[in-house]
Amino acid sequence: MEKAKLNGFINRYNLGGEVESVMLNSTDDSVSVKMISDDKTLLGDVTVTEKDFPTGEFGIYTTSQLKGLLSVLDSSIKVEETTGALKFSDKGTKVQYMLAAPSVIPAVPDLKELPPFDAEITLDDEFINKYIKSKGALADADTFTFTCKNNKGEIILGYSSINSNRISISVNCSCDNDIEPIAFSAKYLKEILTANKGSNKSSLKISSKGLAHVGFEDGDYTSNYYFFFRNFLKVKSMKRLP
Repeated sequence: MEKAKLNGFINRYNLGGEVESVMLNSTDDSVSVKMISDDKTLLGDVTVTEKDFPTGEFGIYTTSQLKGLLSVLDSSIKVEETTGALKFSDKGTKVQYMLAAPSVIPAVPDLKELPPFDAEITLDDEFINKYIKSKGALADADTFTFTCKNNKGEIILGYSSINSNRISISVNCSCDNDIEPIAFSAKYLKEILTANKGSNKSSLKISSKGLAHVGFEDGDYTSNYYFFFRNFLKVKSMKRLP
């Protein structure tokens, strides 16, 4: 398989190091993961169409280490399963990544019920580039705030009830009703947009109940991310999703 394709898959769930441990699930024609952030305010799933990967379930405990091993290989690689490990090789080099037991990988809870989404924002290249630059300019901004009035939406970095350094970005959105300011993780959105930059189809949906969904479709990749306030998370159980 092409190493760039595998790296693209890994980057979409690793999110700049925010998610390190996942169970990787491979079938005859795809590889997928479900992930959760350490602070449990971000859930997601990523799938890539790929036939040249061994089938099974593989525990990846330290994704950054896996990425480091892959970096020494050429662009075209072979992937094989051995006892307790995955082996990756090019024409002259082999690397081995030791797998983790499923019991040490964080279980990904299921969202019991999703609330209705009140607003949908199309994430075009102009917005994505503007947001990434804005987060760099206000690196200490912990959250982005979304507000919508008369069907005109804004995403604000540095929002505060008092005067503050801030960046406001107008967005094309469809809103069922006016939405009072609601805040989500600015860092997570930046990493999500960076990892999925250039996707053919992407959108951000906001629920006034405290949930945001970002979805992407890009050729062989499909990515979904949900981030929310801690007290919004409702789970059926902490069992791993099928």
